[in-house]
Amino acid sequence: MRWENLSAEPRHDRPADAALFGADAVVTRTFDTPEFAGITFHEIRARSILNRVPGASRMPFEWTVNPYRGCTHACVYCFARKTHGYLDLDTGVGFDTQIVVKVNAPELLRRQLASSRWRGDHVAMGTNVDCYQRAEGRYRLMPGILAALRDHANPFSILTKGTLILRDLDLLRQAAEVTEVGVSVSVGFTDTELWRTVEPGTPAPQRRLEVVRTLTEHGLACGVLMAPVIPFLGDEPAQLRATVRAIAASGATSVTPLVLHLRPGAREWFMAWLAAHHPHLVRRYERLYADGAYAPTWYQRRITRQVHELAEEYGIGPTRPGMPRRFRPPEPDAENTLPEPAGPTQLTLL
Repeated sequence: MRWENLSAEPRHDRPADAALFGADAVVTRTFDTPEFAGITFHEIRARSILNRVPGASRMPFEWTVNPYRGCTHACVYCFARKTHGYLDLDTGVGFDTQIVVKVNAPELLRRQLASSRWRGDHVAMGTNVDCYQRAEGRYRLMPGILAALRDHANPFSILTKGTLILRDLDLLRQAAEVTEVGVSVSVGFTDTELWRTVEPGTPAPQRRLEVVRTLTEHGLACGVLMAPVIPFLGDEPAQLRATVRAIAASGATSVTPLVLHLRPGAREWFMAWLAAHHPHLVRRYERLYADGAYAPTWYQRRITRQVHELAEEYGIGPTRPGMPRRFRPPEPDAENTLPEPAGPTQLTLL
């Protein structure tokens, strides 16, 4: 396991002292509790926690904070699986069960935010692996991270499938009083059978939509990233309608569809899953994704159009690029002012 080489991206020209932490900083633990059965945690003291997004990325933000690597959500399509390969860890089961925990993330972030070099840019969380995955219930890194961002009035956003975010509701509300805060919940479908097989470690979709409802009831506008829309398994018109209807009922401020994409690392794991559970679809997927990680533009546009039409029908307008990842709480006299809707937008967040 190449702890000494762990970095945000593999770099052949990176000097030895540029690793995010050294091998002597790693403590490996297991816990004898049912919720962590079969899971190994590698506790490390990171050297940096603010990660700059590569310039070529399609992400609508420049900086991220990721307190964990690997994810017990075990989503078979997760694009972050490839990052485990940088550690010589398995990108399949290893990604689901070998979790790297940056135990000093809160204190490190506070120190970096206080640096004269930091310019207060927006920080996105949950865009690589979920910061509210199961491990967060034990390690409790997010309260310290949110407190640091609040105390420095630093804008941030969170994307999650985890219901544990409600534990930090008070901190989120406090932060929203002093800076821009965005919260999005990922719900790609409401089909229970599909959820159990492709997202086995996540809370059920309806529980996630309850998170949306609770956040909005407490004054924190929350959008839904409808991701991923899974071709041939979750893209039937009736399925899209049921999902958008449930999202609307939750009080979500926006819905942004995102079609499944299959980057290297995730592609191999997903296709193996597909061959085991839906072998008749393998050839169709090979054709649909023959040109790379993304579904054809015509397919993406069709799904985006259908979802936006349904969203309009149920009273949710299409989101602008990057929203609702960033918002400022409305002033009392502006609460009824709505943004002008933009055209269909295909984001690449998951």
